[in-house]
Amino acid sequence: MELHVAKDPQQLSENLAAFISRQIQDVLQQQDRFTFALSGGNTPKALYALLAKEPYVNMIDWGKVHFFWGDERAVPFEDARNNARMAYDVLLDKVGALPENIHIMRTDIEPEAAAAEYEKTLHGYFDGKPYTFDLVLLGMGDDGHTLSLFPGLPIVHERKAWAKAFWLEAQDMYRITLTAPVTNLARCVVFMATGAGKALTLKSVIDGAPDPDRFPSQLIRPENGELHWFVDEAAAEALQV
Repeated sequence: MELHVAKDPQQLSENLAAFISRQIQDVLQQQDRFTFALSGGNTPKALYALLAKEPYVNMIDWGKVHFFWGDERAVPFEDARNNARMAYDVLLDKVGALPENIHIMRTDIEPEAAAAEYEKTLHGYFDGKPYTFDLVLLGMGDDGHTLSLFPGLPIVHERKAWAKAFWLEAQDMYRITLTAPVTNLARCVVFMATGAGKALTLKSVIDGAPDPDRFPSQLIRPENGELHWFVDEAAAEALQV
């Protein structure tokens, strides 16, 4: 695990944009595609906006980047809460991503069917390969969740499926999510965490005793890949850096 501490969220986004650009360029020297699982929520918006501008918009061969999602709220694409919608608005439409390389988690069919369809797509891409995704971008909630792996829920203990749908009572909606097993087969996993509100949780996740029911982010430990945490000084305040 490698920790990267930035002064503030803006510097974090700038550092991470440079990191992601290097990762894509390095991997594309070895193979003809780069598979990138995007994160939703507000934290990565500034990062996506940077990637869609100079110098990265022209440094990266976007036609060879294949996009996936870590999780999705089962709301229509037009809904502002839809993770794919945000990524299209801020990144995909601006970099000329190829439609055939974009794999959203569908919300126009039943959630369980969407998860099954997504899992089939993932196996089609990754079966027989040394890794699944070349890069998975994750956030961490104040409660220690990542993806849609929320504390105390059965999804935390999923060991076989690569994608699952479930009803989240606290949000009165279905969620569709990648699971820990497929994420831990990735070449590189990057967490973003900002703000003092996450400081104690971050310390527990990184330095604390294993307790994934309470802190599901602890589940993410790539088997043969890299794990990076990009955090700002406020989030890192409780860590021994």
